[in-house]
Amino acid sequence: MLTITQDLYDRIVAHARADHPDEACGVVAGPAGSGRPERFVPMLNAARSPTFYEFDSADLLKLYRELDDRDEEPVVIYHSHTATEAYPSRTDISYAGEPGAHYVLVSTADTDGEGPFQFRSFRIVDGQVTEEDVTVVPAY
Repeated sequence: MLTITQDLYDRIVAHARADHPDEACGVVAGPAGSGRPERFVPMLNAARSPTFYEFDSADLLKLYRELDDRDEEPVVIYHSHTATEAYPSRTDISYAGEPGAHYVLVSTADTDGEGPFQFRSFRIVDGQVTEEDVTVVPAY
């Protein structure tokens, strides 16, 4: 189960809304080993595409160095789908390289970027997708 604060939930949805009609992407980092998402890190979709997202390689390298320096890990890896439901595509599954992360998808399909939005979380390990419950809390 993913437990996330209302503030982080709102920030992820706001990023998806702001980048619509292109896919938005980013990370929510947390203390290593805690499983608790804390630090919102919006990323640039280097593909600038409504059907695909790609982290900029220089930004990703910088992020991972920052995570190491702060003793953090990517707890949530998120992106939006602008034309389909919030479910991992075959490409999403093949790129999922963090078995401990929650993969959050926000769908802005049929919303014109205004909402309501599908917000779903998945675990993706060795190509296997498992949906998990999302609990939104005021604070930790």
